[in-house]
Amino acid sequence: MAAVGATEIASAADKLHTFVLVHGAWHGGWCWRRVADVLQARGHGVFAPSLTGLGDRAHLFSKDISLQTHVEDILSLAETEELSDFVLVGHSYGGFVISGVADTLRERVSHYVYLDASVPADMSPGASFSWAGCNPPEVREARLKSVREQGHGVALPAPPPSAFAVTEPSDAAWLERHLRPMPLQTYIGSFTFKRSGSNGLKRTYIASVKPPYALLVATRDRIKDDNTWSFTTLEAGHNSMVTAPNELASLLMAA
Repeated sequence: MAAVGATEIASAADKLHTFVLVHGAWHGGWCWRRVADVLQARGHGVFAPSLTGLGDRAHLFSKDISLQTHVEDILSLAETEELSDFVLVGHSYGGFVISGVADTLRERVSHYVYLDASVPADMSPGASFSWAGCNPPEVREARLKSVREQGHGVALPAPPPSAFAVTEPSDAAWLERHLRPMPLQTYIGSFTFKRSGSNGLKRTYIASVKPPYALLVATRDRIKDDNTWSFTTLEAGHNSMVTAPNELASLLMAA
């Protein structure tokens, strides 16, 4: 297990990088605004796309949009912008997305950063997973019930901002205005690895611990003592890009 220290952060801050920031479920590229401002002010390049059906692409919503669609969103961005040697950051559900991207891009990405993110337990070739399958049974049933009763059978409704440890009134109002439902297939559809996901690649897990996000405690416990990962913590809640953008930007620059 490796931690990121202040000296490493200071030296890394002098190097310029390109960051691709992948948001989590229900969010959009808008949620990275504060972090992007900090990174760009330091001279770094930043892309913060909205995944299909979310954010500024919510008008493209379809029940058939899947995790594979979102993986292809990021692969398309990398190809269109001719990106290589960049830092790929995935928050929450975005951890699933960047794992799928890693299965194709592999070493073309210099560093995979999982920000308080979901991580498939098995990324070996041929292994499959779904977001729903990574949830405890009681959470999965509650979410599927919300799909039936509130999401018209096609969408997973967004939880309130407090679920992401966002409680400051103006920040909570910002989220309320922009959170959007997730297409059903992103939740129940499966993704199969053809290679090895992010296994064997340079990757870091940043765990937000104030407070910890309950659904990710098991993931953190699995990763923190795994020597194929670098692991560090951030004194902020799950949506640290909203509540602690400066601290988060410093950790990202260290990557």
